[in-house]
Amino acid sequence: MSHRIGTKLFVCRLSFYTTQEQLKTLFSPFGVVTKVDLVMDPRTKRPKGFGFVSYKSEIEAENAMKAMNGRIVNGKLILVEPANEK
Repeated sequence: MSHRIGTKLFVCRLSFYTTQEQLKTLFSPFGVVTKVDLVMDPRTKRPKGFGFVSYKSEIEAENAMKAMNGRIVNGKLILVEPANEK
């Protein structure tokens, strides 16, 4: 693999009905999910439509990204890409 994607993925365009548990279940088949962060709006307490999924290994994250990017989840086409670790 020429470039490192890391173990954390950025997932966007999620349905507002997607829960943190659903997100973990969706991404679990590809490896050990170590953390799921569904970003919530502090004012409305509703999901903002994006989040992060972290894996134990980079290979797992890469497999999940390839399999899940462009999938329809809860009626919405989701995008999955490497999270920009700063």
